[in-house]
Amino acid sequence: MSKVRVLFLSTGNTCRSQMAEAWAKELADDLVDVKSAGIEVQGINETTVSVMSEVGIDMSKQVPARVNVELLEWADLIVTLCDNVEEQCPVMNFDTFKLHLPLRNPAKFKGGDEAISAAFRQTRDKVKKRVEYVLSQLPLHSS
Repeated sequence: MSKVRVLFLSTGNTCRSQMAEAWAKELADDLVDVKSAGIEVQGINETTVSVMSEVGIDMSKQVPARVNVELLEWADLIVTLCDNVEEQCPVMNFDTFKLHLPLRNPAKFKGGDEAISAAFRQTRDKVKKRVEYVLSQLPLHSS
């Protein structure tokens, strides 16, 4: 049986979808193929990298990507993490499932450095729960 291919999408591929990709790789090991992308491409937010490193996840090798037809056709499951991308992302293949699990964008939070970091930590923990839910719904089998 081939691996399930999961694509996490958000607007900028800077925070939420990057966290989801990292969590899925950490939690599912090599039982799924996972990628993330955005409808816009911005750099990975440094606070994202920082709060993920607090839980032992190194995101230094992840690269932001813009969603395109090839990614949409590649995916068995598309998980949208914000309303903006849910509205703009078509499903290209009738065999592709789509799941909408929206989260607020922590990069839009206003406040001091510690308050902003707290917002990113809260998002990190919510993303983990969403990824655990997604993985629990997949037919994963180890060899």
